[in-house]
Amino acid sequence: MLISYQWLSNYVDISDITPQQLADELTLHGVEVDAVEELGSEVKSLTVGKVLSCDQHPDADKLKVCRVDVAEEEPLQIVCGAPNVAEGQLVAVARVGGRLPGGVKIKKAKLRGQRSEGMICSLQELGFEGKVVPKKYSEGIFAFPENREPGSDAKEALGLNDTVLELDLTPNRSDCLSMLGTAYEIAAVLGRQVKLPDAPVTVSAKKASEVVKVTVEDKEANPYYGAGMIQGVTIKESPLWLQTALMASGVRPLNNVVDVTNYVLLEYGQPLHAFDFDRFGSDEVVVRKAYSEEKMVTLDGEELLLSDSHLVITNGKEPTALAGVMGGATSEVENDTSNLLLEAAYFNPSVVRQAQRDLSIRSDSSIRFEKGVDPNGVVPAGRRAASLIQQLAGGEVLDETAEFDELDRSEKIVRITLGRINSSLGTDLSAENVLSIMDRLQFKAEEEEGEFIIHVPTRRQDISIEPDIVEEVARLYGYDNIPVTLPNTPSTQGGLSEKQKQKRKIRRYLESSGLHEAVSYSLTTKEKEAAFIGAEQARVAVALPMSEERSTLRTTLVPHLLDALSHNRNRNRYNLSLYEMGSVFHTEEENVSVQPQEETHLAGAFMGLWEQHAWQGEKKAVDFFVVKGVVEGILAELQVVAGFEKTEKPGLHPGRTASVVADGEEVGWIGQLHPSTAKQWSLPETYVFELNLMKLLESGGDEMRYRPIPRYPAVDRDIALVVDHEVSARELEAVIRETGGELLTRADVFDLYEGEHVEAGKKSVAFSLRYLNTEKTLTEEEVTLVHSQVLKALEEKTGAVLRAQ
Repeated sequence: MLISYQWLSNYVDISDITPQQLADELTLHGVEVDAVEELGSEVKSLTVGKVLSCDQHPDADKLKVCRVDVAEEEPLQIVCGAPNVAEGQLVAVARVGGRLPGGVKIKKAKLRGQRSEGMICSLQELGFEGKVVPKKYSEGIFAFPENREPGSDAKEALGLNDTVLELDLTPNRSDCLSMLGTAYEIAAVLGRQVKLPDAPVTVSAKKASEVVKVTVEDKEANPYYGAGMIQGVTIKESPLWLQTALMASGVRPLNNVVDVTNYVLLEYGQPLHAFDFDRFGSDEVVVRKAYSEEKMVTLDGEELLLSDSHLVITNGKEPTALAGVMGGATSEVENDTSNLLLEAAYFNPSVVRQAQRDLSIRSDSSIRFEKGVDPNGVVPAGRRAASLIQQLAGGEVLDETAEFDELDRSEKIVRITLGRINSSLGTDLSAENVLSIMDRLQFKAEEEEGEFIIHVPTRRQDISIEPDIVEEVARLYGYDNIPVTLPNTPSTQGGLSEKQKQKRKIRRYLESSGLHEAVSYSLTTKEKEAAFIGAEQARVAVALPMSEERSTLRTTLVPHLLDALSHNRNRNRYNLSLYEMGSVFHTEEENVSVQPQEETHLAGAFMGLWEQHAWQGEKKAVDFFVVKGVVEGILAELQVVAGFEKTEKPGLHPGRTASVVADGEEVGWIGQLHPSTAKQWSLPETYVFELNLMKLLESGGDEMRYRPIPRYPAVDRDIALVVDHEVSARELEAVIRETGGELLTRADVFDLYEGEHVEAGKKSVAFSLRYLNTEKTLTEEEVTLVHSQVLKALEEKTGAVLRAQ
């Protein structure tokens, strides 16, 4: 909610407090202010000018040479390119030496040979957002709609001396979705009174009920509907004070009637709607549930397909508005409108909420109706709108609004004791303190036998039970005044779970190894993952995606890491290693109603150099074994025993990819991107890994075991084994370790050879073996016995023979 400081000052005295101080006070008392923006802080030397003449530039078709009166001895000559600049206009002129938003400084200049001594400004150039600028001035300079003195201050006229407070409201504080609601809040904080706006109306002898009839078929959905009639209005541009008030609040001005309804919406928090009565189609307003598959076209030109759960305003035949959400196009107020039907109604919040959810429409009106408007504010808001329309558009207001009224306007009564308040807050407040706070809130309250009886105004729909009153007392008393005390309830000691500890351990390891953490969206697209996941795999689609690029839940972390690498490479960062720990989502069927399976994965991506020592001239590029070493480090940190098996994966190089296997189950993979996949992301040689962290954490050890330093010497033996090309080193190592038993403490591959001294279809794999007995010194005979058994088992199980033979 955007709150204009100057507009707010009409309802509560804030002359002695700055906007920033006001924001601090509101935030301190529970209504958070996100930002404080001074609208014209960058605008200097802006005056009103009158265009005396406007001639075509002799050397440019799109430029005009204007003589502008700014109350100086001589008019200024200004070259202007706006298509709508014309003689006789009153415009905003930035003088030479002045400044505009964005650091623009106005200087004397020559444009195509013609001198220009200033700038005629558009509203966008003065800092107004394009979405709030009136359409009439969206593509040109702004012309004042009413008479102004040339040379007078244009900043003040345009409301650029104002400050806007942006409130970040919690869902329960819908009362602050209006200027008056915010005024009540400020009055309570500062201990002041609220001045309600005047609404003088001159009514005719004729009654609205003689012109229009109101029928409500669903009384629960619409307990009050008021139809006011105003005849003989003139539709025109709103006065500048009204336009600037709306623009400061983020609303685009349209015409005097529509602007009044929007103004009152922001002022009272009560949505209103004005129908062109001559286009309405009948003299009867019928509020009913829509028929199944009934259609209507809204003000913004969208055709809606309605259901029988949606409430509509009709002329007895067809819908003219979707109740509480948006009006229809058939009865829109236009330039030739003369007779108005002014709607002020109360709609059930659940009905409006369902309509906007079903039809994906969210408007300023529906936001307020779905949270609940003030039942006692409906009629005053309608009267205020009628008063302003009569002042700005003329016309005759008919007496006695035609209405249907079964609305409950009674106040809620909350009872609470002083002891309950003090025990909840840990304070020692007196009854006088509490009654004073209720008085500041303008809640009628009285004390009877130690109990407060509090009448809650209907404008505060969020207050209904004791804890709500406790919260109000705490806010107004001041959170900073509440003493710090220990809770008097049993408490548990906080701490990290074992899984959280393991995750932190992994992060520390990866970051100490030189990787940087990346955090990306959980939402992606099928196309983004197509290189790594089969098209037949079901994915979880988002029902209402923010964009096409965020339409499904991700099933792998790798594509977003590749996006990050590509982003960095495009900015000349060629050596980078990233990791991400996050959730992926799998499902058996593409059905949003089926809960997907969420898993925590760990992934990494590497490109460029892994190490570089400029002094020694040493460079180490990332390769498969660098990534394998990082993954082995992760497994060691988690105390997981796992191996690597050659495999093939979509999107990866078929000869440089391996599965990570623990307890006979695949828990992840590592590999090089396939060249075609790397080309999609414009990446060089890139290596990636992805691990199922949930499985690793489940299979990891939870105890750190100490192994003493050996007291006795070890015996090392090196063997070179000739085996078939298909036999992997992992198979050989498994046989060696199984046969070597407790005496074998190490078995490492240190050489692989294929060449002229090895038979075709064979390869030589060399291992370094270490034998050790922690209880005594090994004899040669003991080592030879175990070593011979290892060689025999290798020959029997894998066909391996010693290369020396």
